[in-house]
Amino acid sequence: MKLSRRALVLTALAVPALASCSGGTDAGGSEGSGTEGEHYAAVTHLYGETVIESEPTKIATVSWVNADTLLALDVVPVGMPTVTWGGNGNGSTDWIDAKLEELGAAWGGENAPTQYDESDGINYDEMAALMPDLIIAAYSGVTQEEYEQLSKIAPTIGPLAANYTSGWEDVLAAVGAATGRSEQATSLTEQITADLAAVGEENPAVAGATFIAGTLGLADDSISLYVGEDTRPRFFTALGMTQAEIITENTEGAENFFLEWSAERADELESDLFYTWAAPGSTVEDFQANPLFAQIPAVASGGVVLTDDDHLTLSISAANALSLPWALEHFVPTVVEVAQSVRG
Repeated sequence: MKLSRRALVLTALAVPALASCSGGTDAGGSEGSGTEGEHYAAVTHLYGETVIESEPTKIATVSWVNADTLLALDVVPVGMPTVTWGGNGNGSTDWIDAKLEELGAAWGGENAPTQYDESDGINYDEMAALMPDLIIAAYSGVTQEEYEQLSKIAPTIGPLAANYTSGWEDVLAAVGAATGRSEQATSLTEQITADLAAVGEENPAVAGATFIAGTLGLADDSISLYVGEDTRPRFFTALGMTQAEIITENTEGAENFFLEWSAERADELESDLFYTWAAPGSTVEDFQANPLFAQIPAVASGGVVLTDDDHLTLSISAANALSLPWALEHFVPTVVEVAQSVRG
């Protein structure tokens, strides 16, 4: 799956509520049942409700996040997309590789998932050849037409929200419901949420910081700001930070997940920290040397937090229950260091 700079604006806007498989119906209208003669689970998504008649044993996934979420619940997918942007040498990620190793399904082994390339779109043929009994596209940009095509292969959980805007917690709840692991999903959500919150609780410089998350384009002097419930603002908020008032004021009620901002108004972007994705090898000094970006207060003060490695960027851009613990270890120390440097 190829990704342009704008396409990298993957987000997590929490919309649906999903139910456990222990029975009953939750506020969002999803349900599960272990009673003989009744269906195993049902999950509501953008295109309706997918009823799962029995426990799935061969699950295929599309897009980002969905395979990660299955693995986080100790389920190895029968098939998953190759990670073609931000991936490692295995066409995967470090966090996926570690989990597959843990589950006895490392790449090259007989239990490893089949990978298929989605660079040119959903790979229906290779997916169908695996004869899955469930397809998960809970976090995706799958269209109604694509959903219907996938549903001809196997029952499919469509996107929970449009255009990559499903929250990681909701995706985890959906996958937990579909696989009979709702309790595990709930526990995992609570643990990750607590671990993220602990960063601010243990670091006053982080807890008191304001932030702006965006992309500063050195090549074209462009400024894109992530807004609303995008994964990146949600990530920094979960650490205990507060989104800058300038963003809140200009995006109230916004339905999109990013906003183009005029570089001539760069000086209005007041915050302690400014997060930006950057090309490999980029430095804070590169942004400070740009006459327009240097007007951004956080850039001038050295409060820029960079992910200048695509793998690192992916861990929070397509945030999920498997990537976030990895990001806590590999990215958060940088956030803490920058916050302390600008706030003392």
